[in-house]
Amino acid sequence: MSSLAYNVGMNTFNIFVSSRRLAVALSLSLGLASLVAPAAAFDLPSAAPKGQVLFKITGSIGAKNTPDAAAFDLALLDALPQKTYATKTPWFKEPAKFSGPLLRDVLGAAKAKGTVLNAMALNDYKVLIPMADADTYDVIVVTKLNGKLISVRDKGPIFIMYPFDDVPELKTGVFYGRSIWQLQSMSVQ
Repeated sequence: MSSLAYNVGMNTFNIFVSSRRLAVALSLSLGLASLVAPAAAFDLPSAAPKGQVLFKITGSIGAKNTPDAAAFDLALLDALPQKTYATKTPWFKEPAKFSGPLLRDVLGAAKAKGTVLNAMALNDYKVLIPMADADTYDVIVVTKLNGKLISVRDKGPIFIMYPFDDVPELKTGVFYGRSIWQLQSMSVQ
């Protein structure tokens, strides 16, 4: 075999191998993208609440589905990735199981940009929650308590919960105070 034929043959082989690697890389990328797609595909502006609005996020947000807020009904909250954990709290005699989307995912859906969340409950109780808490801890926007929707009477329909048993240093008055129940709104500042 001449060196020219050898070089042409090797170049063809290298192109074939490079093309195969690219195809494999693309298929892996597409496969991994499809695993992440449910959370990434959540588009709040096109997802108007169809049911009762449980709570709203206002202030410094980049995505709104009403003229002035990111409004969430149960279906929109359920469309986000869900987290469940059991933890002891001062409000229940036994450890309770809390379920719902992570606060960081809810804030991400609203494209919130700020440092503080001014949270307000139905009874006008207000608390400031550092946005860093959402990144640091698995804070849940609780929609279900022990597997059932939470009524207003039982501190619902929305309850902010910290993973107290998983992160014992959270068991302080500061973090218990940030675990606001009957949440109706948050303003991002």
